[in-house]
Amino acid sequence: MGGLSLPLSKLVHLTTKMTTFKNIFFLPFTGILICITLSACKDNKEDATKSPGRSKELKAEGFLVVPQTFQHDISASGTLLPNEEVEIHPEVSGRITAIKFTEGSFVKKGQTLLQINDADIIAQVEKLKAQKALQQKMLERQQELLRIGGISQQDYETTQTQIASINADIAYQEAQLRKTRILAPFDGRIGVRDVSVGAIVSPATNVATLQQLHPLKIDFTVPDEYRSSLTPGKAVFFTTAEGDEQFAGKISAIDPGAERNTRAIRVRAVVPNPDGKLTAGSFAHVRITSQSNADALLVPSQAVIPTSREKKMALVKNGKVTLNVVTLGERTKDKVVVLSGVSPGDTVVVTGLMQVKPGMDVKIVKLQE
Repeated sequence: MGGLSLPLSKLVHLTTKMTTFKNIFFLPFTGILICITLSACKDNKEDATKSPGRSKELKAEGFLVVPQTFQHDISASGTLLPNEEVEIHPEVSGRITAIKFTEGSFVKKGQTLLQINDADIIAQVEKLKAQKALQQKMLERQQELLRIGGISQQDYETTQTQIASINADIAYQEAQLRKTRILAPFDGRIGVRDVSVGAIVSPATNVATLQQLHPLKIDFTVPDEYRSSLTPGKAVFFTTAEGDEQFAGKISAIDPGAERNTRAIRVRAVVPNPDGKLTAGSFAHVRITSQSNADALLVPSQAVIPTSREKKMALVKNGKVTLNVVTLGERTKDKVVVLSGVSPGDTVVVTGLMQVKPGMDVKIVKLQE
């Protein structure tokens, strides 16, 4: 046969040597793989004995819930207003002949503030009085003539009607005459005048503004939910932007309905101002004391866990976390009243709330009260 050929005995010998070489190389490698696999299985077995049925322990701060007295103050922003305020306008047109007040001074009710020229009206009144006197004498003569039949009853009654008409004209002119004198409608302080003597004025002309500054009023709004805490005569306290001094007043009126968009109600209080310390138009920070609750459960606001539909709190029960749905009430600066979902003596988790899960082990490292 052509090509390479070996005797059968040499071929068998060569095959045996190759097999021996492969075994020498493969056996140690196989042993290493077996050792690694056994070690990994041992580690997995140890982990399996440690982890099943156990969760990570949470270390957090807690708050012990105890009943305490709670008195929440209703706060509102208001405005100081004059008790009475009016713009002084003439009732008739004419020329000013006298101004009888000093700007910024206190005036009494009924005091003359302004005099408008009244000469023509006075003349008209005098003329009508003269006509009335003449008709009165004529009526007296007709009365004698009527008694003896010298005139008819109709003539006598015509003269009576003329006298009544003149009386009506006199009353009208006297009313116009009174309108030429502008009087103060109430006690108060009058402001800066906008007219001078000799000016021609009309009912549209603003002479000055009169304000009654003792007492003053405060108008403010509060949410409708506090309506039950507001009653006429209830005390209110307030400070102004002018200082930290606290003033007091009493509620005088409450609007019967709430504003449609804001659901707020308008409240008015009356404030004494005998020494004039308070200025009308000033801002007022109003505080109203509500009823106190001696058994309120107050919890730090940070303990509330908001969800899409409800509020929850994490409680510690036998070393594990329990999530309770809570109903909240009024708030303070850093606490909230819990109406349901928490009981006195409960411990509420206040830190680490992002990690809490129901049933998780928890260790309270610091307890607040």
